[in-house]
Amino acid sequence: MSLPKIVAGAILAGTSLTQVMARTPPTLPVPRVAPPAEAPYQAPPAPPAQSPSQSAPAPQAQTPQQTPPAAPAQTPQQTPAAPPVQTPVQTTPPPTQTPVQTTPRPVQTAVQPTPPAAQTPAQTAPPPAAQTPAQTTPAPPAQTPAQTMPPAAPQYRPAPAPAPAPAPAPATAPQSPAPAPQYRPAATPPAAPAVQPAPQLPPASAVVRQPGTAAVPPVPAPAPSAAPALTPASPTGIAPAILRPPVAAHAAPIPAAPVTPESRADDDTFLLLREASRQDDAGKANAYASRLANYAIPGYVDYYRLKTRMRVATPDEFRDFLNRYQGSAIADRLRNDWLLELGRARDWANFDQQLPLFVLNDDTQVKCYALLSRVTRGERVADDARALLTSPAGYGDACNGLITALAQAGQFDTNDLLAQLRLSGEANATGPARRIAALLGASDLRAAQAVDFPALAMARGIGDTRAEHEIYLVAVSRMARTSQKLAVIALNKNAARLTPQEQAIGWAGIAHAASLTLAPEAAEYWRKAAGAPLSQEQAQWKTRIAMRRADWKTVKATIEAMPPQLRSQPTWTYWLGRALQAELGQHEQAAALYQRIADQTNFYGQLALEELGQKISIPPPGPAITAEELAPMAANPGLRRALKFFSLRLRFEGTREWNWELRKFSERELLAAAEFARRHEILDRMVNTSDRTRTQFDYTQRFPAPHHDILAPTARELGLDRAWVYGLIRQESRFIMDAQSSVGAAGLMQVMPSTGAYVARKIGLGDYVKNKLTDLRTNLVLGANYMNMVLANADGSQTLATAAYNAGPGRMRNWRSTLTESMEGAIFAESIPYNETRTYVKNVMANATNYAALFENKPQSLKARLGKVSPRSAQGGDLP
Repeated sequence: MSLPKIVAGAILAGTSLTQVMARTPPTLPVPRVAPPAEAPYQAPPAPPAQSPSQSAPAPQAQTPQQTPPAAPAQTPQQTPAAPPVQTPVQTTPPPTQTPVQTTPRPVQTAVQPTPPAAQTPAQTAPPPAAQTPAQTTPAPPAQTPAQTMPPAAPQYRPAPAPAPAPAPAPATAPQSPAPAPQYRPAATPPAAPAVQPAPQLPPASAVVRQPGTAAVPPVPAPAPSAAPALTPASPTGIAPAILRPPVAAHAAPIPAAPVTPESRADDDTFLLLREASRQDDAGKANAYASRLANYAIPGYVDYYRLKTRMRVATPDEFRDFLNRYQGSAIADRLRNDWLLELGRARDWANFDQQLPLFVLNDDTQVKCYALLSRVTRGERVADDARALLTSPAGYGDACNGLITALAQAGQFDTNDLLAQLRLSGEANATGPARRIAALLGASDLRAAQAVDFPALAMARGIGDTRAEHEIYLVAVSRMARTSQKLAVIALNKNAARLTPQEQAIGWAGIAHAASLTLAPEAAEYWRKAAGAPLSQEQAQWKTRIAMRRADWKTVKATIEAMPPQLRSQPTWTYWLGRALQAELGQHEQAAALYQRIADQTNFYGQLALEELGQKISIPPPGPAITAEELAPMAANPGLRRALKFFSLRLRFEGTREWNWELRKFSERELLAAAEFARRHEILDRMVNTSDRTRTQFDYTQRFPAPHHDILAPTARELGLDRAWVYGLIRQESRFIMDAQSSVGAAGLMQVMPSTGAYVARKIGLGDYVKNKLTDLRTNLVLGANYMNMVLANADGSQTLATAAYNAGPGRMRNWRSTLTESMEGAIFAESIPYNETRTYVKNVMANATNYAALFENKPQSLKARLGKVSPRSAQGGDLP
């Protein structure tokens, strides 16, 4: 019998740890691998991997703005100046394929097979064409083919795509069923891959085959147009607002710079420089940088060279860079890096001088160093620190040092430290838990055990001091994530030795764990936790469980007890209004709360608008963007740098440059920048840029409907709501055609390889192979058919089907099985246990409502779309 089972048995039997260890071989238990903590949302311009969901800030929704996977770039010829590089191009293999099983319930399917290669039409869209490249048979092995790309912005041109091996011959997918598809997070495209010097490039007219697509003959780039069509020529049923030309007819096309072999080689050298900087290789970085004296984006050449010397560079070197590139995004990025180094060195003089110049000021580590600097000057910062220190997993040197300094200065008392200890346990953050235990005078090893091996920590006993009691309660909370039964037994067993507040803290930890499984006992556990100090996550889950029970009195009390910055969020503004209406009949007070958020186009803004008696409609568009308004966008150095990065498939850097420029734009300029993005087919930037306006609107930018010629007939044959399909795509990929998630979901509809194989087999797509998943037509057909399958499995509920599309049908069925009666769709969506899926469902349903208003040209109801979620029906098959 394993040690964890022996220890758990000891808890149930009341046996002491000494007795257990006396008859147990001294074999340490294997640690349970917990799921990684969800990364907090980070605001643009530098999201780690921008998710379409998370208005980037993204930010980590689904969720996180998404960056498409960077295809391996063409690399330059070797020259004596460059050191030898042997780093191969890295590719991320897809996760274990787990195709879903067939459903007994017949589902109508529509197959839109990919046309033969020779008949594949070119998309009538403006440059760049990286999203729909023309392809053909690879060049001879002796040469590395270069891709012919359409023109882009002035002085910038797309980087060549590599020529990987041809796709394998089509194979019939296996017929045997497989386990359920795994949960897949929203697309988080990887960083640009490592590259190595390449042989002589062929002429630019050479044709290539890209990974995951079928070979097609070269397609000439479309002629520039003043009003490129992102919607079909005659899309039946689309409101006139969609068809309005986005740019006045006299707007001149944006000229393009020619692509030369020399500029391609420079791009490849730049990618090598970037990779050398990421690997902190100063020698290679300096060698590559020396070959780029006249490169189009010199600021990044100098940044990557200096970044490898961050810890040895002098202040004068940093100041020289900041002066040369003053006011640019890369200067602010370097200042961010330098502030972190100054904080680590405790060089507060230079830190305090540079901090006010940090424009974005969006780095938690820098904020912790800023408070630490103030502590050293004797300032009181405890309140600011409490508001900042909420995510122990990301504390690092800065925030851990701040906690230590506050404790030593007497600004953090025992209660503050105990709150941080509990927060560390909640976040599964072992390092911070050990440090805080040491500050409390308790055993840091016991604290680590409480987080990592809660059964062992509970078997060791409760201890005598308050700190030891709290460590025991952390273990109880961690155990509840695995076994609520054992956690309850352990807490009850030692209740006599705990104070009433300590008992309430223990019950809060158990209640939180029970809430994450939607267990029916959660409400009773929260009742026993009355009086416990709650973390922000605990307060929100206590509110959600009360909402599910229509306990509006508890909803009101819990929201009003939240910290101000949490209580003011649209989510809790709306539900506080609902509680005031339902519990006290305070309609005027509720209406005042709804008015605060009713101008927002998001999920709760739409619901608030409906509570005020209105429906969701499309605001009238303003005048079309003129050529005169578009010209400054084409000439803007920051936007041009962004286009350069997008052409190199460096979406992280491109998004940073793009968002940096938006800070100073007026509403009209934001619409012009969005139109500029549309003309370059960078639709995610178009959507996010247009989303920023508050008084002038263009919903054809915010809610585009590309590829209508493929999607519309598929949706029509399946009987799918076209608005719902577009709402899901907008959330899944933000219309980034080659978006790739960390677990292998691909394309506009983020289809998992296993799911793609299953759907292809079900609809009779006989020539499907995995490499076709990134083909535009194949991806849309497979994704739409899978939406139809999960919708049928969810008894026609778009709310449930959307959750199933993101988290898997099995999890949707588990969440639905907790219902004993029908539940309001908004409450069900808000109480989905997965943070990403909860955000995903709300965003998709809000998107779909806006699309419906746009397509049908009449007001819509989000409440009606959400509907009621009923308990599991007796009939109907299940998707695995």
